Amino acid sequence: MDGMEEEKTGRVFQRKEGNEEKDYGWAENEMDERKGMVETAKSKQHQKLLEEKKTQLSIHPQQRCGFRRAQRETETKRGNQGTKGEAESPQPEAPLPSKKAENLLKPLVFTVGVVLTPFQFTGCSFGAAAIMQYESVKSKVQSAMNAVKDKRRDSLMEGHSESYWHNWWGQLTSFQRQAIMILSELDGFWSRLSEGQKTVAGLIALNTVVLCCWRIPSMQRFLVKYFVSNPASKTRCLPMILSTFSHYSVFHLVANMYVLWSFSTSIVSILGREQFLALYLSGGVISSFVSYISKTATGRLGPSLGASGSIMTILAAVCTKMPEAKLGIIFLPVFTFTAANALKALAAFDMTGLLLGWKLLDHASHLGGLLFGVWYIKYGNDLIWKNREPLVKFWHELRNGSFGGPRPGGG
Repeated sequence: MDGMEEEKTGRVFQRKEGNEEKDYGWAENEMDERKGMVETAKSKQHQKLLEEKKTQLSIHPQQRCGFRRAQRETETKRGNQGTKGEAESPQPEAPLPSKKAENLLKPLVFTVGVVLTPFQFTGCSFGAAAIMQYESVKSKVQSAMNAVKDKRRDSLMEGHSESYWHNWWGQLTSFQRQAIMILSELDGFWSRLSEGQKTVAGLIALNTVVLCCWRIPSMQRFLVKYFVSNPASKTRCLPMILSTFSHYSVFHLVANMYVLWSFSTSIVSILGREQFLALYLSGGVISSFVSYISKTATGRLGPSLGASGSIMTILAAVCTKMPEAKLGIIFLPVFTFTAANALKALAAFDMTGLLLGWKLLDHASHLGGLLFGVWYIKYGNDLIWKNREPLVKFWHELRNGSFGGPRPGGG
């Protein structure tokens, strides 16, 4: 009996163990199915994200600063694509057209506008110079008339004026007297300068201010954008004129301003103050444009700054107008030469540097300024400055309010 009961109980335990094993097996299978479903869902989401990224990359090509970058594909990715990739492979893009001519179009228009067409909004240096000369002559006439009136009035009050100024001087303190004496000395020094030196003094002051601004870190980005000429820059027109007032090193500034100061009296006595300023500014713009052409043609793009192009224009104008004038070097005062020989030597030096690719100086800019100075003295003065009468007449009528109105003596 005991044996029968043990067998029954053993069978019962076996059935229970078998049922438990079946239950555990079903639970494990269910967990595996759930894990598989979760993994498939994750893989589908990951594939969707990859597809979205691919579409985004195909819609928006990789570009930075206007330059296209070619799309690179690895060999494994090409192998995975197979025939489908071959069927859907994009056609190679056509190369971008060269923009060298477009980069020089705006500087060309700006240059021609500054030199030849005085009625453009961009401003014409020679047109403005003609108007400045008109205003200067008119102010001188007015000041001369006022001086005659003041002289008559002083002659009537000659006895009273001397006693008045004597009493006024006695009421001043010692500090005020010293300040007045210093100002009178400065006024005497300024009055002893020639008209050309007074004009150049303003240019030297502007160049010195820009040199000091280069020492301010917060202003260097602005100066690089507008006071450095570079055909590869986005801003190409304004730097053509502003770079002529920009010097980074003190030696560069001192050398250029010394040459400009040396030739200031001669050039202003030949052309006058207004025409000198117009020639100086136009020479800077034309020399910058010639530098643009040279850099774009040779592919040696780089920044340039300094008043060398404008100064070469002034130097060439003086040497062309007075070829027999004697010139010298500051460190070699005994060695002298004629202005014509100096002009030939400078032209040969810059031409050699341009052909050999010397990078120390902007030889193309120097040659452009030199050739423009020679051309203006020989031909430009007759073509531009001597034909300024219609512009001056128009300005006179516009200023006096008689433009378009009835003229005196008319019907």
